[in-house]
Amino acid sequence: MEWQTEDFGTSHEGRPRALLPDGTEPGPVYFDIGSGADIPKSTEWWVYDGTLGAPEASHLRAACSCGWRGDTHHPLDWARVPRHHPYDYDTSALHEEWDRHIADVESRSVPLPTDVEAMIDELGRKLGDLADQAPLAALRAVTALERLTADAAREAAYNVRADEISWETVAKALGLTEEDAQSLLFRFSFRR
Repeated sequence: MEWQTEDFGTSHEGRPRALLPDGTEPGPVYFDIGSGADIPKSTEWWVYDGTLGAPEASHLRAACSCGWRGDTHHPLDWARVPRHHPYDYDTSALHEEWDRHIADVESRSVPLPTDVEAMIDELGRKLGDLADQAPLAALRAVTALERLTADAAREAAYNVRADEISWETVAKALGLTEEDAQSLLFRFSFRR
């Protein structure tokens, strides 16, 4: 049960995290299923229910794969957690906190020029219509766009490297982790 945005992908996957009574996040719970080299594990909040050797969580907080953690510790009422469908437990307040984190990431990332953003929106609408009315023409248009975007991406990645922009700056501008920013630039550098 992870929250994602298309813009930031795995750099900013959010989810509820369990907290123990002392305020720490527990490590993974391992499930002994007998012999075998692979031992399943989980860090989903609902496995910390005090059964099968797992510690019992007392609170939840919003968390993001980038390392961000929400400030609020939300009390966890195990009596209200549906036994067979724990993911149905209301975690909307945590999702709202993560949404605010994403809004902050968005506000710190480099903005698109408004005319470019408008063109992208319009192109998306036109391609959607074309895919419904003339799918082969839509595929041809997408193929042309792939060539254009590959060329622009390669040139932009080259310029970022040539300007010796720090990975921290690149990551912040793109709203990604440094590792994901490096991966993106590497991929764009060799995109064809």
